[in-house]
Amino acid sequence: MLKKLSILLSCMMLISFAGCSGQNTNSVSPDNPPVLTQEAGKTASETALDAVYNMKIGWNLGDTLDVCAADRDGDGKVNEHPADGEQVDETLWGNVITTPELFEHLKADGINAVRIPVTWRDHLGDAPDYQINPEWLARVHEVVDYAIAQDMYVLLNVHHDGGGDPQFGAWIRNASSDYQGTAEKYTVLWTQIAESFADYPDKLIFESMNEVGFDHMAQPRAYEILNNLNQLFVKTVRKSNPDRNLLIAGYWTDVEQTCNSLFKLPEDTEQNRLIVSVHYYTPWQFCVSDQQKTWGSPGEVRIMEANVRKLKENFIDNNIPVIVGEYGTMKSADTASRVYFCEMLTKRCFEAGIPCYFWDNGEEYDRTAFQWRTPGLIEALQHAVSGEDYEVTKS
Repeated sequence: MLKKLSILLSCMMLISFAGCSGQNTNSVSPDNPPVLTQEAGKTASETALDAVYNMKIGWNLGDTLDVCAADRDGDGKVNEHPADGEQVDETLWGNVITTPELFEHLKADGINAVRIPVTWRDHLGDAPDYQINPEWLARVHEVVDYAIAQDMYVLLNVHHDGGGDPQFGAWIRNASSDYQGTAEKYTVLWTQIAESFADYPDKLIFESMNEVGFDHMAQPRAYEILNNLNQLFVKTVRKSNPDRNLLIAGYWTDVEQTCNSLFKLPEDTEQNRLIVSVHYYTPWQFCVSDQQKTWGSPGEVRIMEANVRKLKENFIDNNIPVIVGEYGTMKSADTASRVYFCEMLTKRCFEAGIPCYFWDNGEEYDRTAFQWRTPGLIEALQHAVSGEDYEVTKS
């Protein structure tokens, strides 16, 4: 998802890419858009700041290409697996085969950016080559092509290879006990992905990993491992994609932990090509665990605004772009609260220059009838990124 247009900030920009603090020069926001220029004789290409500014409504193709054989109910057994003799495919967790029409309808609703999570672990050959199954790689290409054909930004990642329980396949987290072996596998995997998509338009962005942390270790060492893996990601991808914009996973992609000074952005051979990735599921009881059915008290709104402000002050104000790659709520929660939460987060982030990608595991958008299941949700998101000055209210 990236093109070649340089921004007015140029050399000043990456001085603060080493961490969460730095000097503010020209912060990008809806009220202060980037100034795009093009050098004579060169193809225009978006910087990371340009690309993030141009993303409006984002959406996740969840529980699809990211499916894997897993223990999803926590009973200690791998109970999500294909039938004997069959391979893991995108329907394993109950979703339909993805079609070009899905992206056509999403685009018509104002969604111009999609995150396509991909889990690779069930499709890799043996060490040391770890060859990706050609059929699986071809299918990933096909789905990415559907979105690119709609001129969408596309985030492509390494998903359940990362976050989750290493006992059931989340092998990236083995870096805490076997960094060398994990790093070798990680390098080989990203080398294949990067080379395979090297000729794709700049609107394709690679994301290093998904929700990875090492909380059983001392904090400085835990952050060091994540930082090292992110640095390895950039070094590996740059060999075949010299100027593609890259999305760098924060610590657990948690807002507060990513704003910790121990989190460091990788060094890069290119200027203004890195973006910070965080997720937003606060409060957990409302967004994920189904323990809280309503949201929207003044105190809860203040917490959300404080978290967005934290991202702005640590990154955006220092010309470091940010993406909220996932957010959402439990479908069983109060509808008015769900819409209010999503609109409030999207609007506050949009005002700060941060695009948000709604997490959809197949429950929200009907991928056969091409309809939104929650009344008023898509209209609320459209309003949130309209640039209109208004106060979000709960209906």
